[in-house]
Amino acid sequence: MPGQYTDTGAAPEGGYPAARLRLLQDDAPAGPDRRAALARLTDGWLAALLAGAATASGVHGAALVAVGGYGRGELSPRSDLDLLLLHDGRADAGAVAALADRLWYPVWDLGLDLDHSVRTPAEARTAAREDLKVQLGLLDARHLAGDPELTAAVRTAAYADWRETAPKRLPELHDLCQDRAERQGELQYLLEPDLKEARGGLRDATALRAVAASWLADAPRGGLEAARTRLLDTRDALHLVTGRATDRLSLQEQTQVADALGLLDADALLRQTYESARTISYAADVTWREVGRVLRARSVKPLLRGLLNGRTTGKGERSPLAEGVVELDGEAVLARTARPERDPVLVLRAAAAAAQAGLPLAVHAIRRCNLAAAARPLPVPWPAEAREQLVTLLGAGAHTVPVWESLEAEGLVTRLLPDWERVRCRPQRNPVHTWTVDRHLVETAVRASALTRRVHRPDLLLIAALLHDIGKGWPGDHSVAGETIARDVATRLGFGTRDVAVIATLVRHHLLLIETATRRDLDDPETVGAVADAVGSVGTLELLHALTEADALATGPAAWSAWRGGLVADLVKRVAAQLAGEAVPEGRTTDEPTAEQERLAIEAARTGGPVLALHTRDEAPADDAPAPDSGQEPVGVELLIAVPDQPGVLAAAAGVLAVHRLTVRAADLRTLDPIGEGPVLLLSWRVAAEYGSLPQAVRLRADLVRALDGSLDISARLAERERAYARRSRAVLAPPPRVAVAPGTSRTATVIEVRAQDAHGLLHRIGRALEDAGVSVRSAHISTLGANAVDAFYVTDTKGAPLPADQAAAVARGVQSALE
Repeated sequence: MPGQYTDTGAAPEGGYPAARLRLLQDDAPAGPDRRAALARLTDGWLAALLAGAATASGVHGAALVAVGGYGRGELSPRSDLDLLLLHDGRADAGAVAALADRLWYPVWDLGLDLDHSVRTPAEARTAAREDLKVQLGLLDARHLAGDPELTAAVRTAAYADWRETAPKRLPELHDLCQDRAERQGELQYLLEPDLKEARGGLRDATALRAVAASWLADAPRGGLEAARTRLLDTRDALHLVTGRATDRLSLQEQTQVADALGLLDADALLRQTYESARTISYAADVTWREVGRVLRARSVKPLLRGLLNGRTTGKGERSPLAEGVVELDGEAVLARTARPERDPVLVLRAAAAAAQAGLPLAVHAIRRCNLAAAARPLPVPWPAEAREQLVTLLGAGAHTVPVWESLEAEGLVTRLLPDWERVRCRPQRNPVHTWTVDRHLVETAVRASALTRRVHRPDLLLIAALLHDIGKGWPGDHSVAGETIARDVATRLGFGTRDVAVIATLVRHHLLLIETATRRDLDDPETVGAVADAVGSVGTLELLHALTEADALATGPAAWSAWRGGLVADLVKRVAAQLAGEAVPEGRTTDEPTAEQERLAIEAARTGGPVLALHTRDEAPADDAPAPDSGQEPVGVELLIAVPDQPGVLAAAAGVLAVHRLTVRAADLRTLDPIGEGPVLLLSWRVAAEYGSLPQAVRLRADLVRALDGSLDISARLAERERAYARRSRAVLAPPPRVAVAPGTSRTATVIEVRAQDAHGLLHRIGRALEDAGVSVRSAHISTLGANAVDAFYVTDTKGAPLPADQAAAVARGVQSALE
């Protein structure tokens, strides 16, 4: 049992625990020096343990070996000790077990994690042949104490076996890396990354060392060791901040870790972490591509390869791709006659050719072009060919991404587009976003490339897609800052004055259509007029429509749906008519009530009570209702409620949904007078069950009736649930809610905008606050993106008029107070 052996050997004053504690204090050296010092201190302690244990147990043909990270002399504050006890096999099993116990128990007594094994050299070699992870650990084996010949024998055999079996074992290692990446994701895009296991993390860096040890291929060295060191430093700080052996960089710990590393803030920490991960991921891509090329070449006999190529040299055949660019061994490379120092457009031509052919761009080709670009950069403004090649690269679809990433990893993107530096590896803390800012821009261009047949100027669409969020590296509204930057960049690229103006307009208003369509009343003439004034022309509107869709699709699955697409298309149709001087389209639009909605409103008016209809997506739509979405819609149920207009309807309905654990993803509220006997409120909800099955419509109606007559205390029910939820969950770090009056958006109502973290009963609290303020909700437009709710409420006074400015501000303050 722990505590049986307590001899700590010859350690510094106060023993090993005190010396270890001093080394981990804040004023001690950090980084590689601390890791090496901690390893040396631990080496001495373990060596003393082995000496005493060997004497006590009578086993002398033994050696203690560090493997894994400890074997590399890199010991983080809470890292486990990977130890191998080697013995020559001459001592009896009981004596060897006693020796091992005298080594392991003192480690456990100190609360240190231990990964240990006891083997003879032959057993260690057999285990390595059977288990790839054991073999990788032995590649970092380092002698600590005892018989050095035992350690040397194991190391020599491990390297010999690895190099002999590498053609078979490297594919196995590659599969392990890919499986881990699928489980853990890409470190460079995760808000809470695993520094070790995610793709681009410390495990991948270790795998690259193993590839290099095979002598079959090697990773690009530029920045690789520095990137690995930064990840190790971050993990050290994480261990000290949390006091735990964790590799997960959680949101709530990022600020403390950033402080420990002397960084400005948590965003600076994430950006540094992403840059390191990107370096390692790029090195891994290049290395595994080279491994594949080498293994393919080794699998074909030289003579047969020569016969297949029509010659006996064994060299690959070159196929032309573009001027100065050829394909060789599955890569785009520079032709023998290419002279990048005389042809500054060559780098863009090579990148465009590689992407169009679906090939990676060879590292040596990029580096040659980079050196040439440093000596002879592209003239400003760019020549027409350079601009055309950039557009061609962006229009290559998904193949654009790996080529762009290669250019970025080698520093060529920021050389060509200096403004790119501010968005490079910049995190986006909104969970709706899948990517960092720079990758999102490239993904938007990829999505836009599929929409180029819908627009008259594909080149302007692709450039605007690449630049639409370029302002996120600057303070203030990124659309406003981005407009100025986009204007400068477009001029730099050589676009004419009119084209520059269009690109700047697209960047400035890239959120206009989606925000207006989902948050404004499209029947209000002010809405259509404001968009028309901002866009200015039908051609720009066409481009903005495509950019809006590409941007949303590149953001993440919660940002676009058939429903949102229909709203945007309806808005575009109305704005296009106004810009063309035509009457704004009437008749069937996505904003008008369907036949079923009208039927429910009539029934509610006649009966004087609420009427509900609940449809899952796989049900056929009633009458001429819109067809169910094709799978992109992030909700599963449409709920229609019609109820005679009366105070508190919105709050009551939202509260009933919350009580029944239905999450509101989108909603629309409007007023109808179907039979001329008084207004009826029509609420169209898109909801999803948090868990379990959907409630029955009859139960929802019954609770809504009780909520409206006051016999069901919705607020009390929700408050109790919130208390229970708070007891069993961790607090979510979210920015505070923001409630504001949107001026100039409607002549007939006041628009109150609410942006807040989505939560249980949020819409109920907003509805109660508006009811308490004594205003009427004429219409509401509710949208939930991931964990964020973005809602707009058109409110009037009791006479149906817009609110005076002071009253509107008071209403906004009241809603803000209710949410806080």
